[in-house]
Amino acid sequence: MNSYFVLFTSLSFFGYGGACFFSSRTKREFERYGMGSQRLLVGVLQWLAAFALLAGLSQPWMGRAAAIGLAMMMLVAVVVRIRIKDSPVQTMPALLYLGLTVYLCLAGF
Repeated sequence: MNSYFVLFTSLSFFGYGGACFFSSRTKREFERYGMGSQRLLVGVLQWLAAFALLAGLSQPWMGRAAAIGLAMMMLVAVVVRIRIKDSPVQTMPALLYLGLTVYLCLAGF
């Protein structure tokens, strides 16, 4: 069961990491967050963590480290969304991914 969560989470962060590089909408969102200068760094970190999650299927320590890093990133995302007064609906995806990455941290690989 955890391998499905790992796969889903990895694909999600591959997608969002790619959007950090190629999507003008994502660029505008990062500017709205007040984090425009960190957009490319976030994309790289999300791609690296997505690869590490997949590697965690054979090297559990690597997957757990990636899940911890992603959970910290998602906690920052939730805090930023609250700080800029986004609606609960806008904040929900970050909260859901925070929960998912925390689950992966605790449930193990």
